[in-house]
Amino acid sequence: MDIHEILEHLPHRYPFLLVDRVLEVEPGKSIHAYKNITMNEPYFVGHFPHHPVMPGVLIMEALAQAAGILSFKTMGSKPDANSVFYFVGIDDCRFKKPVMPGDQLHLHVEIVRNMRGIWKYKAEARVDGQVVAEANLMCAKRDV
Repeated sequence: MDIHEILEHLPHRYPFLLVDRVLEVEPGKSIHAYKNITMNEPYFVGHFPHHPVMPGVLIMEALAQAAGILSFKTMGSKPDANSVFYFVGIDDCRFKKPVMPGDQLHLHVEIVRNMRGIWKYKAEARVDGQVVAEANLMCAKRDV
């Protein structure tokens, strides 16, 4: 999926869109996407000026956005103005290495379960094949 199709499957926009491309998606199972990390990211101005590091919470958000694309593809639908996917839980979150400008953050997410509107995922972020972060995520679709 290129950026145009990603924009059809996520409600996020600049500066909060954290998925640049989807390399592989298998509805009902898994997704592999990536985010190119550049020095132009707005958060590097303050995190940290002398040593730019991508905030861990944004790595988790990138994984959640990939999970959102996977969920919409699985449901065969797209975001609408009447509902939103909320991030409702992060379990077993670990950060193993810092993510810096020049890195390509690969996002790997698998659906573990979808019950009564609660989606559970196993998520892992990698740079150069090395795990930099991992967590079990939960999201829920709610009407707004």
